[in-house]
Amino acid sequence: MILGGREFIRAAVDSNNTKFGMLCLAFLCLLSALSISWARPRLIPLSHEMVNYINEANTTWKAGHNFHDVDYSYVKRLCGTLLKGPKPPAMLQYSGDDKLPKSFDARAQWPNCPTLQEIRDQGSCGSCWAFGAAEAISDRVCIHSNAKVSVEISSEDLLTCCNQCGMGCNGGYPAAAWDYWSKEGLVSGGLYDSHIGCRPYTIPPCEHHVNGTRPSCTGEEGDTPKCLTQCEPGYSPSYKQDKHYGTGAYYVTPNVQQIMSELFKNGPVEGAFTVYEDFLLYKSGVYQHVSGSPVGGHAIKILGWGEENGAPYWLGANSWNTDWGDNGFFKILRGQDHCGIESEIVAGIPKI
Repeated sequence: MILGGREFIRAAVDSNNTKFGMLCLAFLCLLSALSISWARPRLIPLSHEMVNYINEANTTWKAGHNFHDVDYSYVKRLCGTLLKGPKPPAMLQYSGDDKLPKSFDARAQWPNCPTLQEIRDQGSCGSCWAFGAAEAISDRVCIHSNAKVSVEISSEDLLTCCNQCGMGCNGGYPAAAWDYWSKEGLVSGGLYDSHIGCRPYTIPPCEHHVNGTRPSCTGEEGDTPKCLTQCEPGYSPSYKQDKHYGTGAYYVTPNVQQIMSELFKNGPVEGAFTVYEDFLLYKSGVYQHVSGSPVGGHAIKILGWGEENGAPYWLGANSWNTDWGDNGFFKILRGQDHCGIESEIVAGIPKI
């Protein structure tokens, strides 16, 4: 005989067999959990339905259409950070006596450092781990030299020459990138086709967000460019003379005050987190995960913090060009280690 829900519970409660009763109740709990799971919408990534679902949820951020007419494999490839890898020693910056502001933006704090305003484009390569490091290092060189040294550190040099960092365009470790900078040094290098610095980026940007003038993204996996220990023609000084070094990499412990103090004292850091499908649709507000499955690990630059409509946030700079998000920048929920954002922060001090 098959019992209905009420009869099933009554049988469980009235039964002298405790194990049978517990089994019955556990079965009902499982059915309840499954019914909730079945009720959740199964949304196609990057779809109109996912955009509408996020916006109708009315949380702390708004979604919109990015990544028009691209292969989903291309999007997944952008998330090239290997999470939970080896970490350098932690350095304590926060003593508990620091008076930190309610909001902070490194762009306003150090207005004479132009790289703080820059949004780069990693192109069809999982080089976010190299970009987050090169961007934050560039900022710190300027900050710690009191704006006397302004340089774009080469993402290309880091991506192609750091063998211990991982697999180039197929993923890498942010902590290893900062360690490489300290031990081997990095040359200068600007954006694609900029001819700025010793080794500018050689992977072209593509139109992965909106219809525009760039070539379309194919989603095809390309090889990591070769490590060239020479500058592009016409650049001076030499490759070896152009090297910039750090004094050592360190891990910033996942403590909100500790991270804020590090940003306030020393400038932007590199952070990494798990990207979910809804993050790809970010347009404005304070991001928090609403819908979708994990896409992969992604590294970015964190340059500040604040609060918007009661939601505390970290301010981040992405490397998916200025068409994405808020002109390339975004905000993500602060204080809850959301998507692991507070657990993967690394930095270092430049040698000036």
